[in-house]
Amino acid sequence: MSPADLSLILNILGVISFSISGVLVAARKKMDYLGVVILGIVSSVGGGVIRDIIMGRIPPTMFTNPLYVAVSFATSNLAFLYLYFNLDGKSRPAINRLFEEVYFWFDTIGLALFTTQGVVAGKALGGASVFLCSFLGVITGVGGGVLRDILADTVPAIFIKHIYALASIIGALVISLLWEVNDTLAMFAGSLLIIQIRYMARKHKWNLPFIKNAPLEH
Repeated sequence: MSPADLSLILNILGVISFSISGVLVAARKKMDYLGVVILGIVSSVGGGVIRDIIMGRIPPTMFTNPLYVAVSFATSNLAFLYLYFNLDGKSRPAINRLFEEVYFWFDTIGLALFTTQGVVAGKALGGASVFLCSFLGVITGVGGGVLRDILADTVPAIFIKHIYALASIIGALVISLLWEVNDTLAMFAGSLLIIQIRYMARKHKWNLPFIKNAPLEH
């Protein structure tokens, strides 16, 4: 399998993962069908749009290659229908546990795959520095989630969640540094490292320091 084919597969899997995370956030916010689908699409392509604008790629890929939007639209619709018809009869605690578990894994997988794709996009420029490639990786990984959370009137996860953006930064750096050794190895190692960091942070409740005694907003 060529690196281009692998990149396409990882990109589609990332779109599916982030679309589902967006649907789950929208469902929690009691959004209607249109809100659910829009949040699913924004979650999955938003990071790529921000990356493309930074790279000077106008119009962004989502407008020139509708494959990713189509995949996100289909995924969001299927997820909406599944939730709409399958949550009746379940207790509220059970639903909360289900949402939390499914959201964590799809959001984490999406973060890992999109961070990887951002670095790949940077490497495709030719001669891009480790800093630029890593920055594009992080922007692609967290950008869609930030837009999703803003639209859902929620503090973006990168500012409050267990080692969220930091996991993306570390993974992007690993991919960028290993790229010259073996691009396929770099993509797999970086993606798996991000997933592992997120899992360990959740399991052990790791968090970055924050100001505990700051005054509350009015």
